[in-house]
Amino acid sequence: MILDERGKKYILKKDSDFQSDLGIISQEQLANCEIGDELESHLGHAFKIVKPNINDFIDLMDRHCSILLKKDIGLVLAHTGLGAGCRVVDAGTGAGAIALNFGNVVGEDGRVFTYEIREDFAEIAKNNIEKFGIKNIEVKNKNIKDGIDEDNIDLIFLDLPKPFELFEEVYRSLNVGGFLAVYAPYIDQAEISYRIAKKLNFYGVEIIEILERGLEVRPQGVRPKTRMVGHSGYLVFARKL
Repeated sequence: MILDERGKKYILKKDSDFQSDLGIISQEQLANCEIGDELESHLGHAFKIVKPNINDFIDLMDRHCSILLKKDIGLVLAHTGLGAGCRVVDAGTGAGAIALNFGNVVGEDGRVFTYEIREDFAEIAKNNIEKFGIKNIEVKNKNIKDGIDEDNIDLIFLDLPKPFELFEEVYRSLNVGGFLAVYAPYIDQAEISYRIAKKLNFYGVEIIEILERGLEVRPQGVRPKTRMVGHSGYLVFARKL
């Protein structure tokens, strides 16, 4: 990744010059640089070479749909205790943002199976995953309502209009101790998911909403920003015990 003096990020392409409104950096300059090096464009502007992490890549990857925000992805990872070697089922994939986070956390010994009903979204996700270079994610262009192919799963994450229609099969596919997590933009989806999970004897069923507000630091003092990330979605968690 290359970072300009304004803080704007770009993913570099192999064997080609880098071009932006702040100038051109030649292929020859890029070929001889290392992480941390500073380069100068032909217009005299400074750029820095940085190794991108998962968040940088997701910020810059190809999207044709909305993706989950970091605040929601972070809660799913932390609340479920996902770790190295875990097996995850995810639906629907979209551009692949949360599948990439899952794959990044479970590591080489883990597996992520992500279901996407739309062929165009499945192709975008496959390309994004391939570009990031992660090998433990399988994108399945399939309606998950036709059946979950996998078992012995540690986490099943559902971002679907009616996720509760799958809960019985989810229960069968989960390991004992495994988690169901649901992203629901509307409270009706969350409430129905809660009630059905309870009825199916899932343990510790709860609905959580994360609000994110930054602070602005000024010479005269520090105060909350007037704008914040309020509602994005509700997260429903339940565990098989």
